[in-house]
Formats: sequence, C-alpha cells, structure tokens
Amino acid sequence: MTIAIRSSEPTKEATLRFLAKTAKKLLIDGQWVDAASGATFTTCDPATGKVLAELSSADAADVDVAVSAARKAFESDAWRGMTPSARGKLLWRIADLIEANVDELAELETLDQGKSLKTGRFGEIPASAEQFRYYAGFATKILGTTIPTSIGYQPAGKKIFVYTTREPIGVVAAITPWNSPMLMAAMKLAPALAAGCTIVLKPAEETSLTTLRLGELMMEAGLPAGVVNILTGFGETVGAALTAHPGVDKVAFTGSTEVGKMIVGAARGNLKKLTLELGGKSPAIVMPDADFALAIPGIARGIFANGGQVCVAGSRVYAHHSVYARLVEGLAAEAAKLKLGHGLDPETDLGPLVNRKQADRVASYVSEGRGNGAQVVTGGGQMGDLQTFYQPTVVIDVRQDMRMMREEIFGPVVAVTPFHDVEEALSFANDSPYGLAASLWTSDLSSAHRISTQIRSGTVWINCHSYFSPELPKGGHKESGWGYENGAQGLENYLETKTVCALV
Repeated sequence: MTIAIRSSEPTKEATLRFLAKTAKKLLIDGQWVDAASGATFTTCDPATGKVLAELSSADAADVDVAVSAARKAFESDAWRGMTPSARGKLLWRIADLIEANVDELAELETLDQGKSLKTGRFGEIPASAEQFRYYAGFATKILGTTIPTSIGYQPAGKKIFVYTTREPIGVVAAITPWNSPMLMAAMKLAPALAAGCTIVLKPAEETSLTTLRLGELMMEAGLPAGVVNILTGFGETVGAALTAHPGVDKVAFTGSTEVGKMIVGAARGNLKKLTLELGGKSPAIVMPDADFALAIPGIARGIFANGGQVCVAGSRVYAHHSVYARLVEGLAAEAAKLKLGHGLDPETDLGPLVNRKQADRVASYVSEGRGNGAQVVTGGGQMGDLQTFYQPTVVIDVRQDMRMMREEIFGPVVAVTPFHDVEEALSFANDSPYGLAASLWTSDLSSAHRISTQIRSGTVWINCHSYFSPELPKGGHKESGWGYENGAQGLENYLETKTVCALV
C-alpha cells in the first residue's frame, strides 16, 4: 500500500480566486458580514496541513441575528408571495450554477475534506445539483385535499366544506457533517426551499468552504435576502444556540447519534420538529451463491470509499462459512491495491481522513481490537507526515461484543465474520443499536427479498451498496435517526398540514 503527496495545489483559477479572498464571512440577511465578536478560525488541508482560509466564528449573538433575518424573510412578500413556479425556477438556476462551477467546487471540497477529486467532481457535486433539480419539480406540486365529512350538527340550509392546505413549517436550522459537506447541505436546502421555508445553515467547522461558495451561488441565482443564512463556527456555540433557539421551528441534522440525542433535549423548549440522520454500523450479508464479481468490489467500495467516512459504510461483513476465506482474500486484495495520496492527484483512490483527530480515533479502535484478539489481514496503520491517512483495513476474528463491532468507526475498516445459516446471519446483522442501511449479496432474488424484510434498517441494497439518488428515501431505524431525507418524504419534513373547516 503506497502513499504519494504529489499534486496538492488547485489548478482552477476560480478556486484560487475564492481562496485568495480575505477572511470568509457569515451570510446573514443577504450580506456577508464578520462575526459579531470578530472571532475567526482556520480551515486546513488535511493532507498537507496547509491553511486554506480564515473563517468567521459565529456565536449565539450571530445566531439571534440570523434567525431574525430568516423569520423576516419567511414572512416577506419577496419569499412568501413568490409563486411555486418561480420557486421551482430559482432552484433550477441554483442547480445550473452548481454545474457551471463543478470544477471549482470539487477542488474546494477535496482541499477542505480530503476526498479524492473524482469522488467530488463526478459524484457528490453533480449529485448536489440533482437535489435542487429534483425538488424544483415539487415546488408546484404541494397539494391539499378536500374532505367529505360526516359531521351531522349543522344548521338547516348550511353545508360544511372542509379542506387541507400544506404550509411551510417556518425557520429551519440545518446542521451538516464534514464527510460530504456539499451534498449534505443540498439534501436539506433543496426540499426546505421547495416547501417555502427559510434556513439558517451551519456547516461542519472542518469543512465549510463549499457551503460558503454555494451561498454565493444562491445569491447569484436570485435568492431573496434572508432566505438562506450561513453561520460558520463550532457545534458547542453555533449548533447549541441554534437547536435551542425559540425562533427556530425545525432542526434538520446529520451527524452522530450522541449529538442527535443532545439535539432532542435542546429542542424541548418549543417542541421543535426534528429530522435526524444519525450513526450507522451497516452490515453486509454474503450468501454462498453471491456473484463475487459484484460482491468483492461492491463491498470494498461500500467501506473504503471516502476513507470509510460515510454514514452507510458497510463496516460489518457476514459471509457464509463456505465462501468466507474467499471473501476475506478478495477484500484484502482490493484494499491493498488502493493508492493513497492527495485528493487532487488524479491517481489517488483515497485521500486523508478529515483530520488527525479522526485518524487517531480510527487507529484506537483497531488497536483495541487487536488487543482483544482481532487479527488485521491487511492495513491497520496511519500514514503520512501528519498521520492523517489511514490504510484500508480488513479485520477478522472480531466478536460481536467488541467495541469495533458495536460502534461507528467512520474510517476504512471492515470486520469480516463467518456465519452458518441465514438465521445466524440475521441475528448478527440485527445485533446493533443502529439500523441505517445494509446490503445483501445473493443470486437468489426470491431469497433476497424475503431476507430483506427481516433486516432492521432504513435501506437494504441487494447486490450493491451505497447507491443513492434524490428520489430514494434515506433514513434510519433504531438509533440511526428520526425521519427520512430524499424523495417525497424529504419534502414532508418541511411541511405541516392545516385543516380548514367552514360552514357555508
């Protein structure tokens, strides 16, 4: 397994211009402003440690101003009075601008987060544009209903007419993670805007650059002032103030289960509506008749893509004992051939993890597992001058009670365990507090559909893993979250129903 830090500088003039700007500011009420306190923090390239930009560090005072701006915009004629068709066209223009600036956005995402350029350029940035296009179509299709009623007590000669309307929920606090910053922002912004909500968006402090650039593009598209506000800063200041703020009607959060539980507590004050996409420990079940031409690269992609920093990463693999050795050998071979390097290098398969802290965290799980009897088949170590790279790792002899089998590692580490029958495989797969996603690998589709009904997770992939599209609902069972993003259900997150009952 090799590592090379060759290309580390952006090549696009637009990227260089954006990075050359002075301290990146907060977007509040259509203006780019400094934090009220004047505080700033830096964001760095995790592969080289180079400082990329200085960002404004918001706090509770900035949250107050941003929430007030969002409330004012929500009640304004410029936004509330905008026709659904005009709202849809606005979302489409945002998508067009994302596509027109895809190279710059991909370079910024790679520099800030570490992911390979091809992951951003051909995957996540185009997928972000598609989020806005998909929900642009929904803007004109938010419909109420008329309800025939059996209410009997009505004056003679009068009729009861009942109908429902669907209305935007109000001001939304959107809090996004560092693993796929642009796409996670789009998954919250697009449906919220289609519904007619206004938003205060807090990106992860580690990876704010593409969100700030998206803010510029949204203003260029003609978004009215205050409809989207962006606050960079830290979870314990900005995030905590947002989730507890009485002026916020809903929180949409993607991140850890631990923080999700804190948000549930913070939302009690005014009973905010919540959408929470939380942790995962996704299993993959490999049956004896699996097509290994699909299974080995598919499972490898499901755990190693983006350095395993994916909420649905297939970090637990349960293989039938008859194919177990073959699968372990195949996954180890896939892991060993991956090239580590700076994400801007076109030959790089895997960049660094988001920072040294995360790489150390991943290493601690593997070290503890080894101490408890787990065996590392390949990988298992940090690399690079900053120790931010982590080798793709395959581990065997991991018991169900080990921490590395129970907790979300969020790194390129997969544990492979044999099973003897379907009942044992299902007991292993469901033996987790999480239920975000799973995959099943078999040539018997009848069996696949039957088994999928017994897996407790929000998504089950058959003969594939980590397949996404805006129309596919995405959410978790158990401690993996509340509610679903994407699809029609994603729009429902930002709407509430009003029943109108009239005597006519």
